[in-house]
Amino acid sequence: MDLFAQGRQAQIEKESPLANRMRPRTLEEFAGQEHIVGPGRLLRRAIQADQLSSLIFYGPPGTGKTTLARVIANSTRSHFITINAVLAGVAQIREAIAEAQERRNLYGQRTTLFVDEVHRWNKAQQDALLPHVENGTIILIGATTENPYFEVNKALVSRSRIFQLKPLTSDDLRRIALQALHDAERGYGRLPIDLHPDALDHLVDVANGDARGVLNALELAAETTPPNEDGVVVIDLAVAEESIQRRAVLYDKEGDVHYDTISAFIKSLRGSDPDAALYWLAKMIYAGEDPRFIFRRMAILAGEDVGLADPNAAVVVASCWELFERIGLPEGQFPLAQAALYLATCPKSNSALAFFDALGAVEQEQESEVPNHLKDANRDKEGFGHGQGYLYPHAYREHWVAQQYLPDALQGKVFYQPGDQGYERQIREQVARRREEQLAAMLESREWRAGSGEVLTTGPVDKARDAWLQRTISQAGRNLGHLRDRLFALALVQRHHLVLDLNAGSGLLTWEAVRRAPEGGVWAITADPQAGEALRQQAARLPELERPVILIGELAELEYLLSLRGEADLRFDRILGRNVLTANGNRTAGLAQLAPRLLPAGRLCLAQVIPRHNQRLYELVDWSTVSTRLAAKVKAAEEEIYRDPADPLVNWDEANLAAEVAAAGFSNVQLQVEKQVEQRRITAAHLERWFGLAEGQERGSHDQVAKNPKSKIQNLKLEGERLNYVERLQAAGLRPKELEQVAALYRRQLHDQVVGWPTTVAFLIAGPPAL
Repeated sequence: MDLFAQGRQAQIEKESPLANRMRPRTLEEFAGQEHIVGPGRLLRRAIQADQLSSLIFYGPPGTGKTTLARVIANSTRSHFITINAVLAGVAQIREAIAEAQERRNLYGQRTTLFVDEVHRWNKAQQDALLPHVENGTIILIGATTENPYFEVNKALVSRSRIFQLKPLTSDDLRRIALQALHDAERGYGRLPIDLHPDALDHLVDVANGDARGVLNALELAAETTPPNEDGVVVIDLAVAEESIQRRAVLYDKEGDVHYDTISAFIKSLRGSDPDAALYWLAKMIYAGEDPRFIFRRMAILAGEDVGLADPNAAVVVASCWELFERIGLPEGQFPLAQAALYLATCPKSNSALAFFDALGAVEQEQESEVPNHLKDANRDKEGFGHGQGYLYPHAYREHWVAQQYLPDALQGKVFYQPGDQGYERQIREQVARRREEQLAAMLESREWRAGSGEVLTTGPVDKARDAWLQRTISQAGRNLGHLRDRLFALALVQRHHLVLDLNAGSGLLTWEAVRRAPEGGVWAITADPQAGEALRQQAARLPELERPVILIGELAELEYLLSLRGEADLRFDRILGRNVLTANGNRTAGLAQLAPRLLPAGRLCLAQVIPRHNQRLYELVDWSTVSTRLAAKVKAAEEEIYRDPADPLVNWDEANLAAEVAAAGFSNVQLQVEKQVEQRRITAAHLERWFGLAEGQERGSHDQVAKNPKSKIQNLKLEGERLNYVERLQAAGLRPKELEQVAALYRRQLHDQVVGWPTTVAFLIAGPPAL
């Protein structure tokens, strides 16, 4: 560069905008972004040591991406080349690469290439850099306002460290503005300027995290405000408001903020928060979003997330959309807001997603023929009998009749599950009732053929029934998932936590803990060797550092098992368990050994079925056909089961649980009780278990109870044998004929029936022992 060019460059920099003149030259002048350039941070250490690898700076405008690159340029010993992707093409890239190769070959000097707005380059232009980044010819520093994972070549991203810059805080912006006022070389330090505090607050507030915005406004105020009679330029609130009148809102119709904002809007509607919905809607309109795009997304939500819970939702959105087209802006904002408020406040249901279950069935099934009675009868009724047997619904009461509509191979499939909100609550019972009638019609139809896939039983009729019931009323998996999610919501497991699963079993809690604590660690104990080995085999698929530790043994052996691993002093942030308390009668001792294992800020979280609230069998039957005396005896005998002090399996409730946890040394015990109801089909196996021999029990003990129930029942308990239901009735004094009558009643009314089976679950959280 000659003297004239150098002089021109100096003049250009002197006349450049304040925001450009005040760019920090060193890390000490750099304001904000402490999370990446604060003391001790990796990027700061790399800049200071001049040991940079390829970098990509990602963040909104005015947060310091280009400035940070210039700070690096001022501190590095490498040759620094700057390119703006808006202006440069492949030719400029090749020139930069050639220069970098020459310096490397002749002087052994590295070259750092800074590409501003790197996302503006197409794939071919970005690919031109790749081999030279790969072989170290250049160190790439890219700056982008767009998400690099979407807009930058994946190969470049994989070879670069990505640092995300956040909008500057109010304190950062104040520091930048005051620095410009006091800097005599580059700012207004030589001018008498009186910036009022409320004016500075306004500039900072409206700039909304953008350093360039606050400096541009300050420059406009300082350059256009005439000095007063004392020669002082006074910037008060009125001047500041004229200098920057409209808050800068970060919004790019094709960028991350666009998709993030519409996502927040849709999730606010789905979550029934009208205030949040209006806020995100206003932000989009303020930033210039096309209202038709918003209406389109609301129309989708009306079908996906509202559905039949409020069938009018789609009508309201469509009507408001039509009104908007007729009115236009700005008055069209009223129907826009009306549609958003309606969706945010109406009941919700996602049952329309059942369509995709049906679509999945179509994709996976073999070709299914339309049932003969549903085929078109207009063309070949006489020749092929198509349509024969079809029942015309309008000819029946309520315009409905039970008949087969699905193909034979799909009988038993249930796609639509009505929700419990709004209109669907009204039709839910009707849908269930008609399904039951349809099931009965299928079972009696001579045209029914078994072919519904893998089911529970072997007979064709049982296959159809079980396939239907299995998909209609089985809630076991859903209940387990709910229990897991509820337990982890109480546990608040963080990524760095050490977690102990007290009853690993199938791994329901173990694998969720592994997902939630990837930087911590998970230990799981199970008393079932087979389950433990299965868990270890599954864990072996994970990288060694991410595997949970599987301990096989009783909970009472926990200390011993940990000591075998050299972890006798290990303590945990979270101890979780599902149905940990068993019938060993020594629950307090098991809990007491866990208390010292909890870290000072740790938490014990248990989900425990409460046995005393179990379903009473006598409540499932109608006793009107037997004597009231017999009914009373059965009721009393069954209730006695749950009051029996000698049976630790069922004689306790949530109050006992809380008391035992507190007695074990835990503090701040809190309990939440939840009742769950699942549908169960009472099978012959259930009835045999209730009225046959107890598992593993000899006939002799059964006869002992029958001959002398009051004297023998206690001895059997002491010997470790548990009595089944019929033996409990015997112990209560029911005679053999009465037992036969009760068994016959239960079998007659309950066999193969589906009943609501309530379960009471206690969710308990507790802290470590108080110091």
